[in-house]
Amino acid sequence: MIVEALGPAFEERLGEIHSYLALLEGVEAAARSGPPRIGPDGAHITAQQQKILYSSVFLQLYNLVEATVVKCLDAITDAALVSGIWNPGDLTVELRREWVRVTARTHVDLNYEHRLENALALCDHLVQSLPVSRFSVDKGGGGNWDDGAIEAVATRLGCRLVVSPDAYSAIKRPFMDDLGPLRLVKRRRNSLAHGSISFAECGENLTAGDLRDLADRTASYLREVVAAFQAYIDRHEYLLPARRPA
Repeated sequence: MIVEALGPAFEERLGEIHSYLALLEGVEAAARSGPPRIGPDGAHITAQQQKILYSSVFLQLYNLVEATVVKCLDAITDAALVSGIWNPGDLTVELRREWVRVTARTHVDLNYEHRLENALALCDHLVQSLPVSRFSVDKGGGGNWDDGAIEAVATRLGCRLVVSPDAYSAIKRPFMDDLGPLRLVKRRRNSLAHGSISFAECGENLTAGDLRDLADRTASYLREVVAAFQAYIDRHEYLLPARRPA
């Protein structure tokens, strides 16, 4: 089941970011003795290039955030489909709503004929007592994930997102621009994606130590999010209490 790979997949992506941060720390340390260079006789790394290197951390962290959330949500629907033994009526009201939304396409602007076709397909599925068909939880448009959005989707699915006081405080405490870590990552990533700021501007007034702190706060929070979703699946909380295995 996908959920078994959630933790390792998260740590593997996080390891890539830590490796990149180690590179930035090495460049920054070398810069204390003058402009760092690539090899003994290579080109110098300019201050502007350092800023551009720093800005890439925001892209990497946002990639980690979105990948983590998507994998967690897909793991829930995979669990609901396992072995084809669960019927729509076995799902919690929250998850059944997601299944109906996809099966009846209630979130799509359809003409009356297509609305009827989808309503009949849903009716036939229920009349024949068929198991849950493949569906996915709506994840919204890209570029929207921060701690607020993660908490909202967990609530929508009936998942208890229990986060330790330390991790919760660290993710809510302003990091820069009066924004917490994940909100800052989301804003900077979107600003880069939409061309609102340059890569050099994004990396201004930051050190490798700042970025390490940003990554650590983000990772601590996301690691507990993964654990909460895994517990939700392990305890079969996507099913009605009466239908959960002993």
